[in-house]
Amino acid sequence: MSQRTDTSAPVPAEAQEATLRSSRKAAFTAFRALLLRDLQVLRKNIGTFLIRTIMQPLLLVFVFTYVFPKIGEAVGGAGPGAATFSTLLVPGVVATSMVFQGIQAVALPLVQEFGYTREIEDRVMAPLPVWAVATQKIVSGAIQSLLAALVVFPLATVIPASPVHLEFHWLTLVTLAPLASLVGASLGLTMGTRVAPQQVPLLFSIVVIPITFLGATYYPWTRLTPIPWLKALVLINPLVYMSEGFRMALTRIPHMPGMAIYGALVGFAVLLTWAGIAGFRKRVLA
Repeated sequence: MSQRTDTSAPVPAEAQEATLRSSRKAAFTAFRALLLRDLQVLRKNIGTFLIRTIMQPLLLVFVFTYVFPKIGEAVGGAGPGAATFSTLLVPGVVATSMVFQGIQAVALPLVQEFGYTREIEDRVMAPLPVWAVATQKIVSGAIQSLLAALVVFPLATVIPASPVHLEFHWLTLVTLAPLASLVGASLGLTMGTRVAPQQVPLLFSIVVIPITFLGATYYPWTRLTPIPWLKALVLINPLVYMSEGFRMALTRIPHMPGMAIYGALVGFAVLLTWAGIAGFRKRVLA
């Protein structure tokens, strides 16, 4: 009775390492190409980007910090509290713009790509795991969120009729801004993978608007003490920590403890990234 032997030679460790390096290089190249493609599209549509980035914060700052002081209304109007209101509003406007941009740059395109354009099928054919394609979406959205902050920041400091007193804490600012942009982009990915095209209006009605008005944009979180149930409830809103974080980085106005801000933003970034990637994988493999 003859004995069957395996004549195939084992793959040398050097060859396995070379194959692994080649796969990693191909994945990195594909990731970079997808990111550059998104940025190229952004460059070609820079006018649309500027309009959607500037319009909402421009009107917000113009009405609350220019029109109201000129006509003497109470909110941001003439008086000793006008400068304080303008100063506390600037960080909230920057944070709101980053969240809006994260949703607009990630969620809305994903709704189209999973819908009638089916562009997502081309993206997942790249030599990348599905989770890496989703991660590229987050990175692209985070970059656009940072650009939105850079565009909006001068508007929020120049337009107010009353003085804006900002004090830059650079270490806090340069560590907080990338973290906040990741939270905004991962929130966009989570929403974009869970919203059908016909539900897009609901996205703004039941998610974006409540997040904005209850995100400590127009007031410090610490001022909610007279309404304890609301002060506790808004802690589930990531925009609260973004607004308070920029308030900590740009002003002397009392704010939430720094450890709580950083801890919450890291937690939201991890949670929303995990939820967004899980939703993306589910939609792609469905």
